[in-house]
Amino acid sequence: MSIKVTNLTKYYGNYLAVDNISFEAKKGEILGFLGPNGAGKSTTMKIITTYLPPTSGTVVVDGFDVEDKSLEVRKKLGYLPELNPLYYDMTPVEYLDFVAKLDGVPAGEIKKKREEMIKVCGLESMRKKDIGTLSKGYKQRVGLAQAMINNPDVLILDEPTSGLDPNQIIEIRNLIKKLGKEKTVILSTHILSEVTATCNRVIIINKGKIVADGTPEELQAKSKGQSLVILEVKNNCDKNALSGSLKDIRNVNKVEFVKDTGDSFVFNIYGDKGSDLREVISNKVTQQKATVLSMQTKQSSLEDIFRELTK
Repeated sequence: MSIKVTNLTKYYGNYLAVDNISFEAKKGEILGFLGPNGAGKSTTMKIITTYLPPTSGTVVVDGFDVEDKSLEVRKKLGYLPELNPLYYDMTPVEYLDFVAKLDGVPAGEIKKKREEMIKVCGLESMRKKDIGTLSKGYKQRVGLAQAMINNPDVLILDEPTSGLDPNQIIEIRNLIKKLGKEKTVILSTHILSEVTATCNRVIIINKGKIVADGTPEELQAKSKGQSLVILEVKNNCDKNALSGSLKDIRNVNKVEFVKDTGDSFVFNIYGDKGSDLREVISNKVTQQKATVLSMQTKQSSLEDIFRELTK
């Protein structure tokens, strides 16, 4: 149960959407697929799920080529696309029964599977309402239920928690993590905290090319980002003199005055990656006869890395 993408390229006319990318996702792996709008994420997912043909390159899902064996690939997949495939004149019960039949769920198991998905996706109170009358969040839950109803080996989820409330987001994240232990899962999202909370591997794509591939921790370690010290001092000093003194510290790249709270001054002090500046900063503050109220250190976050690689 793996997905292998090799030298995948996709043109729309003269526009190059996906540029010769290769990667593999394996069973038991939750792969976060990140990138700015127009980076090629959704196009890649549509090719994997056989909705679009590649211009060149190959995609193989569980041993089946998406072009030569598209029907076999679809049997292996559960797919939640960016635009949810719903019939608004059906109720969730009717729709899930319909999808289960299309997906080949045995007739004797359809009710059981449907009720399981209704419970998992929190649709009990909406089960007999027309889908067209549901909120965006509940429509998203119905879409998730249809993607999972046939217990697929591979799940492709494009923005799976879009429109959900905070409690439901946590529930769906936990569900995805549980499913990811025995399935191959690729999810695309713009919510970077969702990636760190859910995924054990991340691919960042920009302008059709893969610009990073690894665990969140590996990407952090490879980042060109800087360390950051957030310094708050009592406002009984000359802030300009203190700022100048902090700028003279070795390995400090930039000192940024953030705000005057009325009782204190707050600075952001940026240093070389991996440098620990706290002791020398404290000494400089003391030399300026100022008082340290707080000092926090922060390393590059996934959000910082994302901006660094896609700017």
